[in-house]
Amino acid sequence: MVTAAAGPADRPASAWAPLRTAAYRNLWLALLAANIGTWMQTVGAQWLLIHHSNASTLVALVQTASLLPVLLLALPAGVLADNFDRRHLLIAVQLFLVVVALALTLLTVTDRMPPALLLTLTFAFGVGQALTLPAWAAVIPELVPQGQLRAASALGSISVNAARAVGPAVAGVLIARTGVAPVFALNAVAFLIFTYALVRWRPGNARAVEVPERFAAALRAGGRYVKHSPTVRRLLRRSLVFVVPASALWALLPLVAARRLGLGSGGYGLLLAALGVGAIVGGLLLAVIRTRLSANQLLLIAGVLFTISLTVVGAVPVVPLVLLALLPAGMAWVTVLANVNAEMQLFLPSWVRARGLAVYQVCFAGGQAVGALVWGLLADVAGLVPAYLAAAGLMLVGTVTSQIWPLPDLRTVNRDPAAYWPELHLAYEPDPGVGPVLVTVQYTVQPERTQPFLVAMDLVRGARQRTGAMRWGLFRPAETTNLFVEVYVVPSWGEHLRQHGGRLTGEDRQAEERARELTDGEPEVRHLVPAAAGPTLRDNDEGV
Repeated sequence: MVTAAAGPADRPASAWAPLRTAAYRNLWLALLAANIGTWMQTVGAQWLLIHHSNASTLVALVQTASLLPVLLLALPAGVLADNFDRRHLLIAVQLFLVVVALALTLLTVTDRMPPALLLTLTFAFGVGQALTLPAWAAVIPELVPQGQLRAASALGSISVNAARAVGPAVAGVLIARTGVAPVFALNAVAFLIFTYALVRWRPGNARAVEVPERFAAALRAGGRYVKHSPTVRRLLRRSLVFVVPASALWALLPLVAARRLGLGSGGYGLLLAALGVGAIVGGLLLAVIRTRLSANQLLLIAGVLFTISLTVVGAVPVVPLVLLALLPAGMAWVTVLANVNAEMQLFLPSWVRARGLAVYQVCFAGGQAVGALVWGLLADVAGLVPAYLAAAGLMLVGTVTSQIWPLPDLRTVNRDPAAYWPELHLAYEPDPGVGPVLVTVQYTVQPERTQPFLVAMDLVRGARQRTGAMRWGLFRPAETTNLFVEVYVVPSWGEHLRQHGGRLTGEDRQAEERARELTDGEPEVRHLVPAAAGPTLRDNDEGV
């Protein structure tokens, strides 16, 4: 599932440093229990379907059903997490998950669990997970210092993968001895534990929640930020080119265990445990490896290792070799995702962090969900071996693109909030809901500085659009050579006040200061609001 004082980027925190904070430690342990329960449920659901006709597609659909809600709901969930108390939201959602787990238990005990109902309840459980992910990811900055963010991200991956090592193994033993129902019951208990830990947690410095934005406006603001942030888009691409081929390993592994290796539920649990152990080792080594290799070198090595693992798992029907191949696959998985996740958390400003992370989770879960379905259908049509080899080939191609689309270097980027715009002096205070608002800024620029000024203003454009502007333009009067007028449109006066009040970052301030250094005197700023009711620019499509 799954950041405030910064430490030097080239001196990573100890892998265990975040656990010294009691609040983070307690929630991390409770989340570990919930993750174990989730993996137990996944194994139980897949094993209920393993003997049905069209088992390849049905088993792959378990992963699709659990991840598709993230694709559909993560961004709305991010809006909720950015606008309301995250602790209360998390508690309510965990109680919902307890109810779903109990329903799975009772229906399985009474033998009233056809595949369609099982997939429906799996989807409902995925809805709860989709609502949890952005809120939990955005809570982490309230729990650990920014200098420990990468370590916290690795610990989050360790939690998931330790659960992957323990959960399937326990589920396999329980299924073999008592059936699937106790597995679902233990999942309900695990989420009760996480709920209890959230109830006990009392944030010492609770996040101040502003007057919530309207849902649709907040949703558009999150989409606008991602659309106009090249760094976020680069990170999303890197996530997708890895996750889509990697999803074949998870989606088809139950079939490899049952059909190619002749293993039962316990053997399948052993395979998942090998993946989990590899991921734990990778998470523990990550802090040390980062001091020797760049993030992009790590991506290249991880992609090659995962390609080899996919090839061996798909083509070699020998249990010891498959187990050995799954260890580096787990290491590669945690290396790629912990790096991309940490970079996202470091880059996103606090006002839009949950929404930005939600978009990342949409790409991550959507890539897994769609990939799982595609690989399942391909395995049904062509067989397991061709499906795995196709995934390995796609992984290799994606790995090569890491040299074309490398991870951005964020070590020198200032992401601290910066409310540096001058105080507004207005003849009257517009209503926050009035809009759209047209802002004009007039600059005086000497002819010899025109070209560098235009280059500098391109960075200013990005800052305006990420923080609220739905349209932006830079114009110059034909009557003179030294005047430029920046024009941008904000959806409402309240949205513009949020730009004044903390949406901008230190990087945005630096960009604006570079442009101002090339101008003469202070720019002249005007705020134009609608003069009367009736059609305005509001009728135009925002294009977000």
